[in-house]
Amino acid sequence: MTTEKGFLGVTPPISTAESTEREKEVTATLMEELRRQNTFESVDEARLRETVLGRVAAVVKKFVYEVSLSRGLSEAAANAAGGKIFTFGSYRLGVHSPGSDIDTLCVVPKHVSREDFFEKFEPMLRDVEDATEVSGVPEAYVPIVKAKISGIPLDFLMARLALSSIPDDLSLKDDNLLRNLDERCVRSLGGSRVNDEILRLVPHVEVYRDSLRCIKLWAQRRAIYSNVNGFLGGVAWAILVARICQLYPNATAGAIVSRFFIIMYQWSWPQPVLLKQIEEGPLQVRVWNPKLYPADRSHRMPIITPAYPAMCSTHNVTASTQMIVTEEFKKGADIVDKVIVGTASWSELFQKHDFFHKYRYYLQVIASTGTADLQIKWAGTVESRIRQLVMKLEYVDSLILAHPFIKGFDQVSHCITEEEVRQVAQGQISDVVAKRTKADIEGLDGSSTVHSTTFYIGLLIEPKPLGAVGPRRLDISYPTTEFTKLVKMWEKYDEDTMGIVVRNIKSSALPDYVFDEGERQPKQVLKRPKTGKGSGKSSNTSPDMPNKKRRRSETTQDSEHGIPGLSFSSATLHGETNGLYAPINRAANEIKTPQLPLGENAAVATGAL
Repeated sequence: MTTEKGFLGVTPPISTAESTEREKEVTATLMEELRRQNTFESVDEARLRETVLGRVAAVVKKFVYEVSLSRGLSEAAANAAGGKIFTFGSYRLGVHSPGSDIDTLCVVPKHVSREDFFEKFEPMLRDVEDATEVSGVPEAYVPIVKAKISGIPLDFLMARLALSSIPDDLSLKDDNLLRNLDERCVRSLGGSRVNDEILRLVPHVEVYRDSLRCIKLWAQRRAIYSNVNGFLGGVAWAILVARICQLYPNATAGAIVSRFFIIMYQWSWPQPVLLKQIEEGPLQVRVWNPKLYPADRSHRMPIITPAYPAMCSTHNVTASTQMIVTEEFKKGADIVDKVIVGTASWSELFQKHDFFHKYRYYLQVIASTGTADLQIKWAGTVESRIRQLVMKLEYVDSLILAHPFIKGFDQVSHCITEEEVRQVAQGQISDVVAKRTKADIEGLDGSSTVHSTTFYIGLLIEPKPLGAVGPRRLDISYPTTEFTKLVKMWEKYDEDTMGIVVRNIKSSALPDYVFDEGERQPKQVLKRPKTGKGSGKSSNTSPDMPNKKRRRSETTQDSEHGIPGLSFSSATLHGETNGLYAPINRAANEIKTPQLPLGENAAVATGAL
């Protein structure tokens, strides 16, 4: 579709020309590669998803019915109260891959509360046949319940409309539905409304879907697909690709992908990415406006949702994650340019990230509990706060950037002593414990199972100044202490059952589980011999620091499972470091700056011309 202006978007297209024969050829090879990469689900899985959604729809109606009765409604009124589900995210956009989750919005009438959603709907999901891993996170920015049904992962949001009943033919397009809703309900409704608007604002839906599949896979492989950790989430990537489709309305997917990397690398942030002009409305809801709201002015890479009320889908981006994403745009542009001229293949674009080879020092953030269900909630809470730790680390002298990895690593350890439990909670899992099974500890007094999730942050540190001698101290006591305080402020935090540990480790001490089989490189030889007791081991304080200067702010709480809570005070960096901490964009600097083809001007995209 086109608007009255004759084009989609906030500016005219950069080019309305059709793709060249070469671009059509590389589009065909791109689709072949996406199939090889297993990005399309099977017919059987597609049918299973539809079946699961049908079952979920029935549970939502039953949930509304039971809550309605408890509120004193008659049988007839309770039956008429309805309840409806809407999908959004990759499933709604038609770009989901095998095993991906289904984002599901549960729309309920006004007499059903958010407390009902977590206190009644969540338990009802647990009772669904083949339902597993059901866990609610009510304090999230958008409160959510996660679950798996018949192996299909689902994320449930809830929106309570100011209606006494929810008809089966309800559409969410009407802005007036947002009247009298709290901000969380408006955010929850946003997902479905945004997806519908995106599909309405792209010239060719199939070209858009093929292009987005490619960019999603690339972002996932390069470990920059994660809203919660400060990168870009699914909505942001979907909007970026849609914008390029608007700028090249007659291009094929291969041409769209090529232009995507070039234009995004050249984008003049914080100039916002918009699919249409931001609409003001009569409702008392907040619309993204950097002129009015200081928080909106702080957004580093604003990518604005097209449905009213306009919101920034990238408010989590930090200085570090922006640098990392920009570097990846440049690398992607270089690879696709080589694909176009025939000196590279699409598979090179989808090569795995090098996060665990990239830095010499890392932070481990270890969340631990004694039960699987509690661990899901606790680890989710800790992960949602990692971005705050990254932002605090960015203010540390000598630290160029803090690079969060996009997921945690879950482990279950079966321990037979308190010391083993304490070691596991601090991220030190011995081979003996790692190999032990649940059956091995059954019936043993004092045995326990520890569930842990470990998150990683890579630390890029400034090179040591020329002529400087002796060890350097990287004092990160304030960021880490503040972070542990922050996660412990969670209203359900219990020091007797939950552990939180932050510690630094060298790359040589990274555990094997972060690498694929055969990926791990031989350990580097240190530039100077180890000295002092415990040298070379990962620890929270330096063994080379004089005792009188050693500052500890660790606080340990022994739980019923013996799981401690520990905060990391400081790290001392030893040895010669010149040349070991090359700037993050060293590899990118060896790549020429990407340029659009002759006659195409990226400035058109921002309305700068």
